[in-house]
Amino acid sequence: MHELKRWNRKAIDENKTEAQKRQYRCAFTGHRPEKLNKPESVVKAELKTAIEQSIADGYQVFLSGMARGVDLWAAQIVLDLKQQHKHIQLVCVVPYEGFEWRWATQWQSIYHSVLNKADYVRFVKKGYSPDVFQRRNEWMVNHSARLIAVFNGTSGGTKNTIEYAKQSGVEILFCDI
Repeated sequence: MHELKRWNRKAIDENKTEAQKRQYRCAFTGHRPEKLNKPESVVKAELKTAIEQSIADGYQVFLSGMARGVDLWAAQIVLDLKQQHKHIQLVCVVPYEGFEWRWATQWQSIYHSVLNKADYVRFVKKGYSPDVFQRRNEWMVNHSARLIAVFNGTSGGTKNTIEYAKQSGVEILFCDI
């Protein structure tokens, strides 16, 4: 694995304020595969449509929380779309180092592939803590102007992130699943 490009506010654009940079950023939230009501192919198609719409709307930086399912699929789509849209960037917002260690090999492989191709990586904490996932989600919302959400109405981290985005005045673009 090559050295990761760590998130550095100055490296992205030191001539803009955080509020100016935020207006071009879009984050993702969504469920793990086992909580989704639709097939993976349908979810990915909806994500691609939402990401393409966001690019057309001027979003240039996409933040992925790197969880199995929606987060990783969205990150893969952004990386694929970089072939057509050279100006877009992917930032991986990882809750803590070693986050993926207990996953199945297939998911670990996807995770490392995305991490290695990302423009920047931001680790929220060095190790696990009970609040690390909420802190990751809040960090992404606090650094974005739009949230693309794949949500089936159930309680959990996705619902909490959507509620936090609403309270924070962040626009939410729901995928039709």
